[in-house]
Order: sequence, then structure tokens, then C-alpha cells
Amino acid sequence: MPVAIRMARAGTKKRPFYHIVVADSRSPRDGRFIERLGYFNPLLPKEQTDRLKLDLDKVKAWLDKGATPSDRVMRFLDEAGIRKRKPRNNPEKAIPRKERKARAEAAAKGEAAPAS
Repeated sequence: MPVAIRMARAGTKKRPFYHIVVADSRSPRDGRFIERLGYFNPLLPKEQTDRLKLDLDKVKAWLDKGATPSDRVMRFLDEAGIRKRKPRNNPEKAIPRKERKARAEAAAKGEAAPAS
């Protein structure tokens, strides 16, 4: 059974609150889970300690059993010093859309010209 450590949304409309849970990766986001490991409240300021609470012993136990954390949970684990997150690089995100479109058109014209 593929197990994931991920966030399940709770709270009301426009007031998100997330439970950090261990769940079968095939179950729905807010559906059945195996165990609750903590919570995350994104509405609180980053300096406040109640923003994120994790039971680190349970997290380590599940990681040893082979559970795979989601990207956001992996960020939390990296901040806690449990597991190192690989840095990501998305150079396309920094380029404004018009410039990206112009580059793609220029590349398409460049490829089309030698083929003729």
C-alpha cells in the first residue's frame, strides 16, 4: 500500500486549516487517513509557534516505514531538520509571459527555416 504524508484541508470557506496526516495515496485528499501527525494554520503569522505543529517522532517512524511526504510537507520537514529537500529550479517562471511567447515563436521560425 503506497502511503503518503500529506495535508488534508479542514476549516471553512476562505479560512483554511490543514491537518497533516498519513494516508493511502489513493484515498481522497480530505478522505480516509491512517493517522494524524499534526496541523498547519496558514492564516497565522510565520513567527507564531502555533502556525505549525508536528509530532516529529511519529513522522520519523512513518518515514522509516517508507511513507513519502508531499512537497509542502517536505518543506516543513526540511525546516525541522528531519529530511533535506532537493532545491528546485524553474527558470521559465522568472521570464514574463510575452517574452516567453516571443522566444517560442523565434525558436519555431528558426526550426522551420532550416527544414525548407
